[in-house]
Amino acid sequence: MEAVGISPSEYLLRELRRRRAAAGLTQAQLGELVFCSDSQVSAVETGTKPPALPYLTAVDKALDTDGYFATLWDELVRGDVAPVWLRELIQIEREARALRWYEHSFVPGLLQTEAYARATFRAARTPVAELDQRVAARMERQAVLARDPSPQLFVVLDEMVLRRACGGPDVMAEQVEHLLTCAGQPHIQLHVVPLSAGIYSGLAGAFILADLPDGSRAGYVDNQLAAQIAGQPDSLASLGLAWDAVRGEALPLGQTLDLLKEAAKTWTT
Repeated sequence: MEAVGISPSEYLLRELRRRRAAAGLTQAQLGELVFCSDSQVSAVETGTKPPALPYLTAVDKALDTDGYFATLWDELVRGDVAPVWLRELIQIEREARALRWYEHSFVPGLLQTEAYARATFRAARTPVAELDQRVAARMERQAVLARDPSPQLFVVLDEMVLRRACGGPDVMAEQVEHLLTCAGQPHIQLHVVPLSAGIYSGLAGAFILADLPDGSRAGYVDNQLAAQIAGQPDSLASLGLAWDAVRGEALPLGQTLDLLKEAAKTWTT
């Protein structure tokens, strides 16, 4: 993939790694000084966990860097809405020939309305000062669906995504109608796993599989602790099997459209 340049977040992470190494400390040793585990230090330094100001202040004290990292955060990184893993995902979305996206909790970002996106960020306790910027960034990502040629987008949703209130009835009604519109586009295939499927393997977590122009694949997985790009063959093979499993549980297109129409009515009555 073509490089997209270094962001303030990436610069901060590079400096965290460089300054720690210059001080002759391992991640475990730094963790002892800042009262956290080596896995937490690793998660911050690799970009899978966003650095918080208290952590950076503790690192400044441990490395005797005279407020260097706290200043970087305050002057550069705090307004940077795209952490490292998200920048990678955005680049994958821009280049992918096909995206296979499974969600069990939310509408995929590429198919969200602005009001729904705002509600998801509020639910995630996004600071008010960052809210508009985060929403705008998510809306901008949707431009990939309008490019020529557009990527093929295959989406499988759990029915609870349509039933769980997010932002109120008006927001949900608009969102479900938008999904119906999207499902009518030739480059988007949308399928829903009905509640009648009961417990199935997809409930373990959302993921994305991307087919890239060079014939390779990339994956993305998210959970409470970290979000990361998966590129190892065994990880991609596991995600491929997971996709086959959730797709097998989903309704065919006609029944999916009927369910979407019914769900839309429930939010307007």
